[in-house]
Amino acid sequence: MQLFNTEAGRKETFEPIGDVVQMYVCGLTPKNDPHLGHARLFAVNDTVRRYLEYRGYTVRYIQNFTDIDDKIIAAGLRDGIPAFEAAKRYTDAYFEVMGRLGIRPADEFTYVTQYIPQIIAMVEGLIEKGHAYAVEGGDVFFSVPSFPAYGRLSGRDEKAMRAGARIEEDTRKRDPRDFALWKSAKPDEPWWESPWGNGRPGWHIECSTMAMHALGEQIDIHGGGSDLIFPHHENEIAQTESFTGKVPFVRFWLHTGMLSLPSDDGAEPATQDELEAEAVAETIASEEGEGPAGAERSTQKMAHSGSFVTIASVLAQGDIPPMALRTYLLGQQYRANLLYSEEQLHASVVRWRRWAETAANLRRLAAWAEAAQSSVAATGDPDTLKRLDAARVEFIAAMDDDLNTSRALSVIDELAHRINDAASGLRAETLTPTTAPTLRASLDTLTELAGVLGIALDEAVGGALTNEQRAEIEELVRQRDEARKAKDWVESDRIRKELDERYHVTVKDTPQGAVWSVKE
Repeated sequence: MQLFNTEAGRKETFEPIGDVVQMYVCGLTPKNDPHLGHARLFAVNDTVRRYLEYRGYTVRYIQNFTDIDDKIIAAGLRDGIPAFEAAKRYTDAYFEVMGRLGIRPADEFTYVTQYIPQIIAMVEGLIEKGHAYAVEGGDVFFSVPSFPAYGRLSGRDEKAMRAGARIEEDTRKRDPRDFALWKSAKPDEPWWESPWGNGRPGWHIECSTMAMHALGEQIDIHGGGSDLIFPHHENEIAQTESFTGKVPFVRFWLHTGMLSLPSDDGAEPATQDELEAEAVAETIASEEGEGPAGAERSTQKMAHSGSFVTIASVLAQGDIPPMALRTYLLGQQYRANLLYSEEQLHASVVRWRRWAETAANLRRLAAWAEAAQSSVAATGDPDTLKRLDAARVEFIAAMDDDLNTSRALSVIDELAHRINDAASGLRAETLTPTTAPTLRASLDTLTELAGVLGIALDEAVGGALTNEQRAEIEELVRQRDEARKAKDWVESDRIRKELDERYHVTVKDTPQGAVWSVKE
């Protein structure tokens, strides 16, 4: 299996350090309802974990919550609640929507506020080793010149790093590139006691401490958005390797591309994180009686929709099943940036429903074949089984090539197409002892490959329907079948019309019975 390692700048053969793959993903700073950029990041990393397990690895997956941060303090001010309450509110929102997208919980979630003693100990250790220094006022800075390999991940030279770090003027720093490990408390902000006075951790030290304590001094995979390469992940490397003396801190850095919204006026597309940050700033500025926050560029970037797109708002539309949204988010290889398109999202709904309909049809046909046959063979048709194995091999080849989910989804498309073609000609007179096991094997392969990507196909067709609605539809379809058998065409047409008007359901009659689906 080949994975693109950001630090190496190329694909490399994946070989874990030990028997268990140690995987850490930079998680949410819970300052707002999770948006589509978050959905893509965590769907991708959930898929990485699932695929590694599919390939036989044992994975320990850790994800953090940065539950104290300047942005969370700002969110609390915006919402009129303490920062800790704001963090809890949006952490709960994360779990609700991610569960709907089939994103499995991490083996452990780490929270910054639960690691304060360990963070303080790591800062003390960096000071003792000569890699950090305290200044007047209670702040502690990491000394970038003390780590000669700084810039190894991002490949930036000193000039680019100075510009990219958005450095604030601080005459207390020994070098302008130095960054905060501990920040002194400001009035009305949360704080903890430390050897340097009351304060709270800097952003970068948090992940180094939590990853090291949860997984060890060297880990196999570190995931996150591509916007974190510099300075956040660059700083993680510097802190951790300076503290432990072990190189490398991370074997594979996997960075997911950003999800952006198109702009109506031709301005550069704005990422969901940028739009979210600007929405927070504008809300606070308006409440304080100031003008809109940000420069002209910010106004242009907000022009498309006025806000970022939350996961909950997309799912609330009612016509986007969660599994279809997940399919859309995996539609491009993870390293590529994704420009949000409602047209492509709705195309993914059609795509997913086609697979779900295929799976539902296979279940129905297999049950029909089993009931119609007095004996069933132990295995399916050899030629069909070979084709199913070939699809599996092609799927694995796609995923082994740096987790190319775009190609993997195409394999599922082709598999579903071939299965439908084969099933369409099924008649009572064509049944053989291998028919039922062939249908079951086809169903198992389809659901297996989709499941590796975390895409469930066991929902009834029309995934936005409730269980009660689905039961009502099934009953109406059954009544229509009875009416057709009795040649009561008036009643049959009446039920078809009712299905259309009440549920937007269309019915297709086949030799094995009626099949229904939700119209687009």
